[in-house]
Amino acid sequence: MGILDGKVAIVTGSGKGIGRAESLALAKEGAAVALVDRNKEDVVNVAGEIEALGGRALPIECDVSQRDQVGRAVTAAFNAFGPIDILVNNAKAIPQPKPL
Repeated sequence: MGILDGKVAIVTGSGKGIGRAESLALAKEGAAVALVDRNKEDVVNVAGEIEALGGRALPIECDVSQRDQVGRAVTAAFNAFGPIDILVNNAKAIPQPKPL
C-alpha cells in the first residue's frame, strides 16, 4: 500500500481541516490511524472516509486538555492497533475574538 504499512498513528484534532487531511494522508500511505477530536461525529465521518479507501481507523472522542481523556485515548489506540509509531499534535483551541 504505502511507506507507512504496519505503522500506527494518533492524530489529534483530526475531525476537520488540516487534521482530517493529515489523517487521510497517513492512511493512504498504509498507517492505521487513531482519530482524536472533541467532536465524535466528525471523527466517525473521517473514519468512514479512511475505511472507504481500504484503511484502518479508530474514532476517539477526546478533549486533549484533559489528562485522563488523553490516557484513555492512547490506551484505546494501543489496544486497537498496537504500539504507537506516529503522533501528530494538531489539536488547538482558538479563543473567541474580543473587541480591542
